[in-house]
Amino acid sequence: MGGGVILMDYDRDGWPDIYFTNAPTVAEAVAGKTKLGALYHNNQDGTFTDVTAKSGLNTPCYGMGGAVGDYDNDGWPDLYLTCLGGNVLYHNNGDGTFTDVTQKAGVADGRWSTGAAFGDYDDDGRVDLVVANYVDFHLNDLPGFGSAAYCKWRGIDVQCGPRGLKGAGDALFHNNGDGTFTDVSKKAGVSDPEGYYGLGVLWADLNNTGRIDIYMANDSTPKYLYKNLGDGTFQDIGLESGTAVSEDGSEQASMGIAIGDYLHTGLPALYVTNFEAENDLLYRNDGNWNFTEVSYPAGVAMPSLRYVKWGTDFVDVDNDGWLDLMTVTGHVYPQVDSLPSGARYRESKLLEMNEGNGTFCDASQQAGPALMEERASRGLAVGDLFNDGNMDAVVEDLDGSPMILRNHGVAGRHWVSFELAGVKSNRLALNARVKIVAGGMTQTSEIHSGGSYLSQNDLRVHFGLASATKIDSVEIHWPSGLVETMKNLEADKFYAVLEGHGIVPFVQIRPRAVQPHP
Repeated sequence: MGGGVILMDYDRDGWPDIYFTNAPTVAEAVAGKTKLGALYHNNQDGTFTDVTAKSGLNTPCYGMGGAVGDYDNDGWPDLYLTCLGGNVLYHNNGDGTFTDVTQKAGVADGRWSTGAAFGDYDDDGRVDLVVANYVDFHLNDLPGFGSAAYCKWRGIDVQCGPRGLKGAGDALFHNNGDGTFTDVSKKAGVSDPEGYYGLGVLWADLNNTGRIDIYMANDSTPKYLYKNLGDGTFQDIGLESGTAVSEDGSEQASMGIAIGDYLHTGLPALYVTNFEAENDLLYRNDGNWNFTEVSYPAGVAMPSLRYVKWGTDFVDVDNDGWLDLMTVTGHVYPQVDSLPSGARYRESKLLEMNEGNGTFCDASQQAGPALMEERASRGLAVGDLFNDGNMDAVVEDLDGSPMILRNHGVAGRHWVSFELAGVKSNRLALNARVKIVAGGMTQTSEIHSGGSYLSQNDLRVHFGLASATKIDSVEIHWPSGLVETMKNLEADKFYAVLEGHGIVPFVQIRPRAVQPHP
């Protein structure tokens, strides 16, 4: 189940670095063995250096995924890792090292945690933390392969679950502003008393109310859409909104979540990845908390049916101003390779190009042999790794080396990128919404922690501009409620924006490096 990948500019030099989660095999874990993840520093020349040993990211766990958020607003992105049996919060010291502050912060959880995301749900300027948990699972009490009806698949004995196993419940940690958090899950109404099997999760302002909501993908059970009521509590409106199940009312084994305004309506749509023989789900946002599942008419259902899908993102890979969809795949049962036909354990990836009319075209084979390489992939994160204006992808596999998919772009296409820093809002400007007008086209995007499958995208906001060489206007809706507007910006540039101050030199939004520890 594991294999999250996290993009974070941990040293604030303007280049995304990469963290891969890691885990032992079940046999190793039962024997008491542990594993560390791996942090790779971006050398700014197309290469990366493994800096794990000197980073202080040295608390081993049965790693799943994670998320990025600056929980103390010091300007340095902190790292939260989800694990089986206890999560880890690392404070970024600003000198290339991290300190494990989990116990002080009170965010270990201790269950089988999967997805996580930071977001300021009560608008106090401090990011809170939501954690999805999977099943109540114990390495010293493993159900045997094929030992029950829910431990078989297509006639072969497989590992058990999740159906038939007890759900683990979810968590919401409120940021107290003093380096500690309080578990408010039950009080807020998001503790998951139904015992659903949580995986992907993110915060998003789904109805442009200025308050962020929670969307959570659940395996084999309905998905949650928690509407933020503005008083510290949430209401699950998944079924009423149309985002809990498929159009025909079926529950799916849902894993990853992508969010994006693929129609240019100003309302973010949701995309959810599912198991084999279950198509992925595209929920069009119609406003007023109503969504319509349009997977088949949009053309994304059929290409996805044969695969087990995980990490996914809306990303404009060709800089034409329309968000495309990338999804990674891989089966959960190596045993399927023994079947005479059907699924295989290692699978190729999906790239679906936005046609600009509400439909997508499967361009996976046309995107090059890298996407056709069959692997057991899980995590996916997107970002401009090489700062060349093209969005790249990083993939983590379950049992194999990762992949960096470099995007060579399309000649003549333009772009723009924004890095935001909050003042009254949270420092990383999580859930700030950016709207641009360029070339007669209006686009919107929101900054998110978490999402995809247990992964974290680059926090910079990227827009493809097609043939436009300038941006007519930029409108930023900050979490604090401030709305800020800028006019007539040149294309093909990175811009730094400080809340209330407009465009500033990058040095003004990045903290000064502290002296290394002796």
